[in-house]
Amino acid sequence: MPLLDRPDFQPPIYFRSPHLQTIYPALLRRVSGITYNRQRLELPDGDFVDLDWSKVGSKRLIIVLHGLEGDASRPYVLGQVRRFNAGGWDAIGWNFRGCSGEPNRKLQSYHSGATADLAYVMNWIANNLDYEQVVILGFSLGGNVTLKYLGEQGEALPSIVQAGVAFSVPCDLASAGVKLRKWYNRLYMDRFMRNLKDKIRLKEHLVDEQVDLELVYQARNFTDFDAAFTAPVHGFTSAEDYWKRASSKPLLSKIRVPTILINAFDDSFLSKDCYPVAIAEKSKWLHLEIPRYGGHVGFVKSDDTGYYWSEQRAYRFVEEVLAHEISA
Repeated sequence: MPLLDRPDFQPPIYFRSPHLQTIYPALLRRVSGITYNRQRLELPDGDFVDLDWSKVGSKRLIIVLHGLEGDASRPYVLGQVRRFNAGGWDAIGWNFRGCSGEPNRKLQSYHSGATADLAYVMNWIANNLDYEQVVILGFSLGGNVTLKYLGEQGEALPSIVQAGVAFSVPCDLASAGVKLRKWYNRLYMDRFMRNLKDKIRLKEHLVDEQVDLELVYQARNFTDFDAAFTAPVHGFTSAEDYWKRASSKPLLSKIRVPTILINAFDDSFLSKDCYPVAIAEKSKWLHLEIPRYGGHVGFVKSDDTGYYWSEQRAYRFVEEVLAHEISA
């Protein structure tokens, strides 16, 4: 698909710092008007996933996936739910395992390449509910899961899944991990490590000999943490094996529904390998936009309705591609 050379996101001058774009909405934004109803789905392996529903009585559904150590109550999730509800869509705020406020039952939780739960839920929706169109939208880690799932499924994707949207995606995990070790990302890395370790402390009774807790608690970055915990617990031979197999980038060319990936050029989390220009240029299905500004899961620029640019952009893309499919 042709790349959009000049995406229309232009924040005010005082909001052009990537770190302000990243931090401000995470700490200070409040999104009102959404009341979730939670549904717990039991999974085949004995664990569970919690889905937060916001329904308006539609035949169309959007599923919004959060980022690392987020949940369905994060402002960027609520903002998308509110925008699509206003456009006549039902919505699910997704909570990865262990992210809904209650520890999951197993030592295994979620990770950047864990698409099995999404596949299970998507098949459950297709087989048990009456939706005609479904869109999957993910942020950061959730965006990687979204893109990887769409690529894995390819032509076998449930027919009701009509489009995909992803923001701020570290689609090349190895190089993004290197970028996140830079000094200017230290604040974010420390927060990620603290939250991840806190969750493991709640499940220490499940830890077996494959995990060295001392190494886990000494981890200072994803290289350390993934080697000590993510890889051995989730069946990878090493951190490098995990990054290679969990990255969505190798699967982008296999996506077979209209999908847009929006990564800000100034995103301090993303390496140059996380901007798959060559893949998008050759793909019939993958649209790539690289706004100059936006930070990581930021895109702070409200219109008169209070929607952020990212919310209006996602909604506009979905409506345009679905209208084209209908007219075709």
